[in-house]
Amino acid sequence: MKEINLEIITPSKQAYKGIVKSITVPGSLGSFQVLFNHAPLLSTFEIGKIKIVNQADEETEFTTGGGTIEVIDNKILILADSLETKEEIDLERAKSSYQRAKERLANRKADIDILRAEASLQRALNRIKFVGGSI
Repeated sequence: MKEINLEIITPSKQAYKGIVKSITVPGSLGSFQVLFNHAPLLSTFEIGKIKIVNQADEETEFTTGGGTIEVIDNKILILADSLETKEEIDLERAKSSYQRAKERLANRKADIDILRAEASLQRALNRIKFVGGSI
């Protein structure tokens, strides 16, 4: 059987472990998919959505804040900055985070970390879109 062993770890937990058919991750230049017998790979990935297809062809989706992926001999290790299901996302909190980041970027005071505010804005927008919310 064509099996890929997948493990996803975040700073706080082992978020996923199992045998899958495929995984799609948000690459820097667009999403990419890993299938059985994929060439060895070590890469970073961006804020976006991870989609897993298990052996029963069931799909599971997560939102992520980025991280790294390693693929070797049909084993995938993902070290994700964050990983959340739709049920774990608090839409109102994501909207508040989005507004705070927008205000910080609009004010552009000297003590504001622009890169951090932009990343916060992107993470919040990703969460909002993931659960089907609007701004």
